[in-house]
Amino acid sequence: MAVKIRLRRMGAKKAPFYRIVVADSRYPRDGRFIEEIGYYDPTKEPSVINVDEEKAKKWIANGAQPTDTVKGILKTKGVL
Repeated sequence: MAVKIRLRRMGAKKAPFYRIVVADSRYPRDGRFIEEIGYYDPTKEPSVINVDEEKAKKWIANGAQPTDTVKGILKTKGVL
């Protein structure tokens, strides 16, 4: 089972809001997930990012691979 840390799109049309989730890579983008570890709101200025750093570090230590976008978000928050 390949576990990814990725964004799950929420919000209305043309008003995206993302939740940062841990999910099996075989599931659809907005489908089933294992755990929610934060959120990202790009519509605000500056962008609002909230990440549970302990959960993120735990999942990365257990082998979860963040996507490129989530990797950038985690770097700005200082998790990676």
